Amino acid sequence: MSRRADSDETRATARPGREDVDRPDPPGRGGRPDRDDRGRTADADARPDQPGADAAAEPVRTEEAHITAARTGRALTTSALHAAATGADTFPAVLREALGRRGLSLERVSERLKARGITISQATLSSWQRGRSQPERARSLRAVDVLEEILDLPAGTLRSLLGPRRPRGRTTPPGAEGAALQILGEDSVVEKALGARFRHFNQETSSLMVHDIVRIGESGTMSGFSTTNVLRAGRAGADRALFVLSFDDEAAEPVDIRVTCGRLAEATYLKGLKSLVLEIHFGRKLAKLDTTVVSYAVEVSPSLTPATHYERWSRTNLHGYLQQVYFHPGALPVDCHRYVREKVGAPPRAQRRIPLGAAHDVHVLTSRCKPGVHGVAWEYGP
Repeated sequence: MSRRADSDETRATARPGREDVDRPDPPGRGGRPDRDDRGRTADADARPDQPGADAAAEPVRTEEAHITAARTGRALTTSALHAAATGADTFPAVLREALGRRGLSLERVSERLKARGITISQATLSSWQRGRSQPERARSLRAVDVLEEILDLPAGTLRSLLGPRRPRGRTTPPGAEGAALQILGEDSVVEKALGARFRHFNQETSSLMVHDIVRIGESGTMSGFSTTNVLRAGRAGADRALFVLSFDDEAAEPVDIRVTCGRLAEATYLKGLKSLVLEIHFGRKLAKLDTTVVSYAVEVSPSLTPATHYERWSRTNLHGYLQQVYFHPGALPVDCHRYVREKVGAPPRAQRRIPLGAAHDVHVLTSRCKPGVHGVAWEYGP
């Protein structure tokens, strides 16, 4: 059960009424996809047991990262390795990396600050590490100095990365971020999974057509899925895209990731968020309005409960969306229907029954697909 996020996200879950948002910046794994509504993501406020505590422990070849991460839950991302090698980073990124390296949850950090007479909430710390706000007031700046001690950072490491004071008042998020917030809502799994990157979430590209194939095994749980995504560049120079996949069941983790169109640069599994973040490079820089195709497939370990629906969210208009679900002959549903949600968590509407095909499959083809959440749900007999 998973979902994907980017210009879209998908997810499959055992309980249709339960909505997971599209992955703390817990350590990630190497080799996971974007997101539809099939999976979850880890939180930037990762707990000690979340991946990422050993993010900088040792370098791992990119092609092996997804295997290692899937088995160990460690944070292995090419972007993190690059940042560590170049020393080029931002306040949110350095804070996240230091938290992961120390294996500290935001709750524990907040408690340690309080023990030193500084009250900073977990929500504020989370906002700092995601880049949604920055320390500016005297108390906050004092907290930054103490954070450097708690996280074993050289004095001035975090302070030196703070930018100019930000203007007060509510501002409108940039296009890509604003469109995603409309569908996902505030503090979504996707936002937690991407951290500061959420602000510029695939703003250089948009999806034109998406084809999802979901496979349900004999036990009724998802065995895997594949996605083909046709992307168009909104500006010259676009060369990569992010995808977030979420899983509702902790047992349902990605065990293998294959990219057949594009090159996998990062596959980070955030165990605490039950989400997988994939960064896929196109292999070339696109000209404005140029198109490219990205295809990937993910095999999933058996979950504890049968899957009952699959969803994809999209922040932009799609020229077309094709969703196919294949069922094992030994686990055929008695009823299937399609539906649409205006946003994650909203009640389903436009529900319509769809028939089971000769190949034990159902499909939904939507042309001129509007932004929102598009799903298929099914029920098993007694």
